[in-house]
Amino acid sequence: MRGNDSIQQPMFSYVSQEDRIAKDHPLRSVRRIVDEALRKLSGEFAKLYSHTGRPSIAPEQLLRALLLQVFYTIRSERQLMEQLDYNLLFRWFVGLSMDDPIWDATVFTKNRDRLLAGNIAEAFFEEILAQARAKDLLSNDHFTVDGTLLEAWASQKSFQKKTSSGTQTNKDTDDDPGNPSVDFHGEKRANDTHESTSDPDARLTKKGPGKEARLCYSGHVLMNNRHGLAEMTTVTLASGKAEREAAITMLTKLTKKNPDRRRTVGADKGYDTADFVARVRALHVTPHVAQNIFRNRSSAIDDRTTHHSGYALSQKKRKRVEEIFGWIKTVANMRKLRHRGRELVDWIFTFTIASFNVIRIVNLTR
Repeated sequence: MRGNDSIQQPMFSYVSQEDRIAKDHPLRSVRRIVDEALRKLSGEFAKLYSHTGRPSIAPEQLLRALLLQVFYTIRSERQLMEQLDYNLLFRWFVGLSMDDPIWDATVFTKNRDRLLAGNIAEAFFEEILAQARAKDLLSNDHFTVDGTLLEAWASQKSFQKKTSSGTQTNKDTDDDPGNPSVDFHGEKRANDTHESTSDPDARLTKKGPGKEARLCYSGHVLMNNRHGLAEMTTVTLASGKAEREAAITMLTKLTKKNPDRRRTVGADKGYDTADFVARVRALHVTPHVAQNIFRNRSSAIDDRTTHHSGYALSQKKRKRVEEIFGWIKTVANMRKLRHRGRELVDWIFTFTIASFNVIRIVNLTR
């Protein structure tokens, strides 16, 4: 019998929001991990808010909403608010009832920026890492370093020549000042003489010879080799030496906890320089760097390192760091950034890597 196409909606629902979410839904495991981390951060949240005035968005709900934006490849805060308005799964995960009003996108963004002051992204990252350590998912000895370019939210035409006063000049005139026609072909442009008017922290760089130059930041990860979890992150201004300098900075922080412990660090051919290898050895870390012997080039890594079985294992494990970069650029939608300024980009990058660790922990412990 054909059913009736009735357009009259019931006034009340007798099914609770909790019952509508499948018992084996992956977000249930994610929320247990996230809620435990957020409980530990309650004291940090309290320092960022006044004890008087109107209540703002709860930081716990704000961070859960940002996690959904990462997990479900939602391209903007405005679209995230739209999803929260009608998606019961999203409301349940964030902690909103079916009748709670949804925040304005601008208010949501301003409240997110407030969390920059307390370095909440790094604190959240550390709490997630502590749970992984408690579950024995981390090694104390074997790591991998690598970096990737993050394309800035700035166009090539915004990369203009500096003046002596520090302002920008543009010789071209156009009937549309907001989006002028700029012909920069044939012009020699460099980071020393030019900067972006949209994002002054972005740097013009390219991945390798023959590749196009783009305005980018450089994101770096120190990965734990046992299960491919990220153990440390940072964002730097893009340059030819940024990856090696960031690696030394992260390894220095790592070794301060126990300077006498012997560790290994894997890396690709870009790290095969005499200076980098010497600085890593000075930290009591064995550099398991891939040998760059293209066109009879001598390598800074000799047979004393490569003949060990651990070297071959590190070379196998180090490729997993690309899974992290692949995930954040596809699922987390960070192939092209949506934020400007190094501080905010670093915050978003750290939070996104923490999100990857959450998913990884869920997959490893299910």
